[in-house]
Amino acid sequence: MQKKKKLDNLKKKMEADNSLPLKKGSTKLVFGVGDSNSKVLFIGEGPGYYEDQSGIPFVGRAGKFLDELLHSIKLPREKVYITNVIHHRPLNNRDPLPEEINAYGKYLDKIIEIVEPSVIVTLGRFSMGKFLPGVYISQVNGKVYEVSFKEKTLYVVPMYHPAAGLRNGSVKRATMEDFLVIPKVVKKIKVKKQKKEPSKQMGLGVAS
Repeated sequence: MQKKKKLDNLKKKMEADNSLPLKKGSTKLVFGVGDSNSKVLFIGEGPGYYEDQSGIPFVGRAGKFLDELLHSIKLPREKVYITNVIHHRPLNNRDPLPEEINAYGKYLDKIIEIVEPSVIVTLGRFSMGKFLPGVYISQVNGKVYEVSFKEKTLYVVPMYHPAAGLRNGSVKRATMEDFLVIPKVVKKIKVKKQKKEPSKQMGLGVAS
């Protein structure tokens, strides 16, 4: 079955799941958008007002900044896949609770399994925490981490959430610099696969 079809089926399953803790009070499920065959997956935190209304992640001001960041590395939104840690809007845009993240986690895991990305870019501390628990984003942003996930190796690049860049000029500049890492990682992985080189030879400062 094609990846897009699998994602469509998963979305229908989520829409029918009344056990999801934030479903009540939300307008729409904000599942994911983009190229299901992309090797780069972006994971944000959760929907805001405009996302809740449209059912599409990152369509507000933070989404416009994300589009600018993607444009800066010549990687259009249509060529990546974008989703969130939680897929319904929390009341008043509050932070998601641990039990809420866990409830949506099984679906996020399935999205990752279907898309099969080589690189995951986490946007914000909640998505970062899924792969790199117990660290501060200011210490790891823009670095490349080799992570074992469901018996597969992924390369995770933690970054600030675009909304944080809109609030803080220094964070915005750091995020713009961090995005330059993405095409380098993708290229290194491609070369590595072609040459079948071990990960330690990637020269990316990979940490585990």
